[in-house]
Amino acid sequence: MANHSRKGTAVYRNIGFTDITTKYRMPVAARVSILHRVSGALLFLALPFLLHLFGRSLASEPAFDGFRQTLATLPVKVVVLGLSWAYLHHFCAGLRFLWMDVDHNATTKMNSRRTAMAVFAVSLALTAIVAFKLFGANA
Repeated sequence: MANHSRKGTAVYRNIGFTDITTKYRMPVAARVSILHRVSGALLFLALPFLLHLFGRSLASEPAFDGFRQTLATLPVKVVVLGLSWAYLHHFCAGLRFLWMDVDHNATTKMNSRRTAMAVFAVSLALTAIVAFKLFGANA
């Protein structure tokens, strides 16, 4: 962003994270893109931990029972729900970006906004289904 000094030369300054999140209103497509990166980083950082838990759950039947008891606690359910959202959002946004690579008509402003809203709607609806199953549904 350029501010002009008295002499007419442009002065450039760095834009911080708080400037982006509080001062500027980003379009929905930009938010989907940023959340796609955040969810991918979250999944990447959680992968070693998830693989360790998966390996422990396959070790023996008592280990699997202990894993199920751990999964029944509220903090673990919240973490699982967050990781589920990250996976579902990353998957839906990835399909959107692949479609935009194939069909360049999808990159128009109207279609980009429409598909971004669809990504939010589908990923949140699927996350709500996971939350319903995780926190309440027995069948």
